[in-house]
Amino acid sequence: MARSEITIGLLWHSANSGNLGVGALTVSHLAILREAAAAAGVRARFVILGWLDAGSPIYVKAEDVEVVGLTSRAFLPFGRLQRAIKACDLVLDIGGGDSFADIYGWRRFAYFCVSKSYVLAAGRPLVLAPQTIGPFNKPVFRAIATFLMNRARMTFARDALSLAYAKDLGIKRLSEASDVAFRLPPTAPSMTFDPSKTKFGLNVSALLYFGGYNRSNMFGLTVDFAELVDRLLSELAGREDLEVHLVPHVRPSDSEVEDDGTLCRKLAESHPGVIVAPSFANPSEAKGYIAALDFFAGARMHACIAALSSGVPVAPLAYSRKFGGLFGSLGYDATIDLKTETTDSAYSKVLEALEQRAVLAVEAGHVKERALQRLDGYKSFLITLLGEVKDRHDKPSA
Repeated sequence: MARSEITIGLLWHSANSGNLGVGALTVSHLAILREAAAAAGVRARFVILGWLDAGSPIYVKAEDVEVVGLTSRAFLPFGRLQRAIKACDLVLDIGGGDSFADIYGWRRFAYFCVSKSYVLAAGRPLVLAPQTIGPFNKPVFRAIATFLMNRARMTFARDALSLAYAKDLGIKRLSEASDVAFRLPPTAPSMTFDPSKTKFGLNVSALLYFGGYNRSNMFGLTVDFAELVDRLLSELAGREDLEVHLVPHVRPSDSEVEDDGTLCRKLAESHPGVIVAPSFANPSEAKGYIAALDFFAGARMHACIAALSSGVPVAPLAYSRKFGGLFGSLGYDATIDLKTETTDSAYSKVLEALEQRAVLAVEAGHVKERALQRLDGYKSFLITLLGEVKDRHDKPSA
């Protein structure tokens, strides 16, 4: 007997995001879902529902994947989004990883809520895939978010802090998993590295370097991030035992504050000997490059996940609670909080972590095991859910 085919909507995923961390969520989630579908005995096709970055090539391509790019017009009643949702058998909403919150403004919050309401109105099972939950600082937004989550089939927090926050909101169907990007398949780098030197990777976030979108310390850092980066490069680029790599994780764009690559090349010009990683075509290429390093310090969370999931010791440079929440819940305590440290203390802690990289490498291995175990639990849930959807799909009409 042929396996049933079901259509899975992947809401707030991206097929071409210049932010490779966002793209990593899509690629990784697809890998988990394909395994779950095979175990449930179904043939799945996937519809990615999310923004498309203008001018960025689509790197999530497969015969079983359809990409539906959203614009503001798509959210109108009976518009493209509603039609696409009705064509799905269930919808998994990953919220861009950390965007189901009100800290990014009311407009983004409204898009996220309207899309969820369309899924519920269509009578399709809605699952909030592993993500950061909140915060919802305004009472009215908190009430709306709680209402929607309590009508979802299940909400998965990707860290203990988000789980506790959702419990406090009164979310009834709730579970903890981990970030799906721990399952991102890597692509081996084409270049070779000097085996005689310790390969130190530094991921520089242009967003933090320039002070955020408003260029005025938007994230409330107590560390001067630009000074921290310059001091680290000045210290480490001259060491004969090190090979220093600058690793962008957000591809070139029209916005200087989001363009890690251009910033890294400018930094390399003022710090001779520093190597800038090539422009990665997709998240798997970025992970493969990071996996070849001996130590990593990063200000983009998914760049740090690429390191930890490869067993590479890392010093995460955190600008929000999502870092400490995720890595702390996995038992990794090397996160450096840029909102509480001084520039001097953050600088010292990066160098200390570099010296303790052998110990941190062991801890990184444990983190990877714990994350994959939690994602196995999430996959088990998906296998059960897909089986239920299959049974309903195959049930003869009355």
